[in-house]
Amino acid sequence: MKSNSQSIKLFLILAFSCTSLVSSLTSVLAKPTLPASTHAQVVRFNPPSPPPGPPPGGRPTGGASRGGSLSVCPSVKTELTALVPFSEEPGTVKNVWGLTTVERPSWLFYMPYTKDSTYPAEFVLQDQESNPIYQKAIALPERPGLIRVSLPANAPPLEVGKQYRWFLTVYCDQQKESPPIYVEGVIQRVNLKQATVQELNTAEPLKRVVIYAENGIWYEALTTLAELRQKNPQNPELQAEWRNLLASIRLDKLAAEPIFP
Repeated sequence: MKSNSQSIKLFLILAFSCTSLVSSLTSVLAKPTLPASTHAQVVRFNPPSPPPGPPPGGRPTGGASRGGSLSVCPSVKTELTALVPFSEEPGTVKNVWGLTTVERPSWLFYMPYTKDSTYPAEFVLQDQESNPIYQKAIALPERPGLIRVSLPANAPPLEVGKQYRWFLTVYCDQQKESPPIYVEGVIQRVNLKQATVQELNTAEPLKRVVIYAENGIWYEALTTLAELRQKNPQNPELQAEWRNLLASIRLDKLAAEPIFP
């Protein structure tokens, strides 16, 4: 009888151990693991070579003066900033420019001024001959953050191979008699290789960001990732990729700023 009792106890111990092992394995196998290719640090912007001809010049951040005159705009913790690549040459000359593949792209700017200030703001796009082809008053946000400016359907489409100069200007003087705060740069539309286009057509949204960034297409990489962040604001992977993309142009200090419609 004693032998039978010990056998029953041993059987119960083995059964419990097996159940625990199966439960542990099931728990481990049930946990989804992200492929290595989707972890943070995937998005790496590959800046293209500068455009041929004269340097594009530009201004990535709003300064405190223009033409030697002081602006009446109040000082802010973070200046008006265009989210676009820029390079510096000797003598502090900045070249602000980026590529797009679409007829009507979007720009993102950090806007430190709010609608309570009632400052007039304006976006202007010029062709290569400095002729304005699009001009629009810009509504300031409720609080400082990132605003998006897009060319509407009724604006002239960008032509492939041509360069266009854009400006975003904030007038802290209602009469526009004092120097404004402004940023400016150059955008150029290009065509991608057909193989890359096919890859984009079948890729998931985050993979499209990676493809655009690897091919030096800044504007579509930026706006695609910004849209993903707006739809999934609490997603830690997208937050990491957003910071990584902005860090590639030395603007990761703006990664935590809200993106307004």
